[in-house]
Amino acid sequence: MLDVELIRREPEKVKRGIANKNVDPKLVDDFLTLDKKWRELTKQADEARAKLNILSRERKIDEAKVVKTQIKSLEEELTKAEVSRDAALKIIPNLPLPEVPVGKNETSNVVIREVGRKPKCDFPVKDYLELGQKLDLIDTERAAKVSGSRFGYLKREAPLLEFALAQFAFDFLTNQKNITKVIKENKLSITPEAFIPVLPPVLIKPEAMSAMGYVERGGEEIYFLEKDQLYLVGTSEQSVGPMHMNETFDEKDLPRRYIAFSTCFRREAGSYGKDTKGILRVHQFDKLEMFVVSAPETSTEEHKLLLALEEKLMQVLELPYRVLQICSGDLGDPAAAKYDIEVWLPGQDGSKGQYRETHSTSNTTDYQSRRLNIKLKPSAEGGSASGGKNSKLKPQYVHLLNGTAFAIGRILIAILENYQTKKGSIKVPKVLRRYIKLKEIK
Repeated sequence: MLDVELIRREPEKVKRGIANKNVDPKLVDDFLTLDKKWRELTKQADEARAKLNILSRERKIDEAKVVKTQIKSLEEELTKAEVSRDAALKIIPNLPLPEVPVGKNETSNVVIREVGRKPKCDFPVKDYLELGQKLDLIDTERAAKVSGSRFGYLKREAPLLEFALAQFAFDFLTNQKNITKVIKENKLSITPEAFIPVLPPVLIKPEAMSAMGYVERGGEEIYFLEKDQLYLVGTSEQSVGPMHMNETFDEKDLPRRYIAFSTCFRREAGSYGKDTKGILRVHQFDKLEMFVVSAPETSTEEHKLLLALEEKLMQVLELPYRVLQICSGDLGDPAAAKYDIEVWLPGQDGSKGQYRETHSTSNTTDYQSRRLNIKLKPSAEGGSASGGKNSKLKPQYVHLLNGTAFAIGRILIAILENYQTKKGSIKVPKVLRRYIKLKEIK
């Protein structure tokens, strides 16, 4: 959520920011009205308690009884006002950073660059589903029999490819030399800490999911087990972030970088008729997600690092892709800035080829950490973490960032289509051959 003081101090700035996200600026006025009422009731309750203390010391029992009744009534009003105020605050999204292009929807996203050579085939190109079915790698028909639509069995070499991708990502991102090299290549001035591998839970409590900022808008995408009061995660970011809920980091312990593997679950609400066949848009998929806890002043460079690492992983796989800077109207509630990577799929759109999203990386600044109450302890000297040597030694909220390493299903699709041969087999990307022990799937 946003800083309440920012909303009070610069309401017009906040209105402009959320309007650029296609959110009604009236939400700011609604919050300020509720906030004013909450502050007035808080003042009245505090004054009544002070009066009660005086009356108690003076042993004015009858007058004290009257004030106690007033306090009880005020506290009941205050509780209701606080619930309404907090609910109004939570539906105000994060503000886009200044560098984010203003636009209404995905049509205003900006293509920054295209990287890699699109395959030139001297034979009719097949899409991944036809290839996967002929090689018995993907079975959606039997999955539909067992689980319904938007599910699939991965078989034979496909699961081996999945775990090869996972092992490669873990090997690459947990190696400090690799991180150092990418930082130097991109002229970044951040610490070359490697990523810590983690396997997080995929069922989380409502307060954890709510704190990540996806329930107010987009909640229809999330599976909720009402009997158990648990949510199924749609990305491991949703369980890695709350891991540090109500904690305070020392400046020396940041950045904290994680690489997490988990199965993810999404309803895909509202996407009926789009990609209903195959494994491109499914209810259950596996994903490797990078997650960073950063000091506020370094989060912009951490975001650049996440994008650079996503690109490096695609380059090593030798998959053609393009990078998009996401416009304000296409940002989710928590994101202040976001980049997507789309891979070229030659078998899509009737074999004309099409770019499809495989990666995204977002800087949520302090929007999620404020809800999670994850803070940064100021340094003893009053340095960067406290805002400068002359500032008060006051804890700040950390910045949280996330970025896809591999959305497994979509990378498998990209490999099948880009590495297909004339005879219908699939060449294995060179970097994965030492894991899968195969050069070709046939």
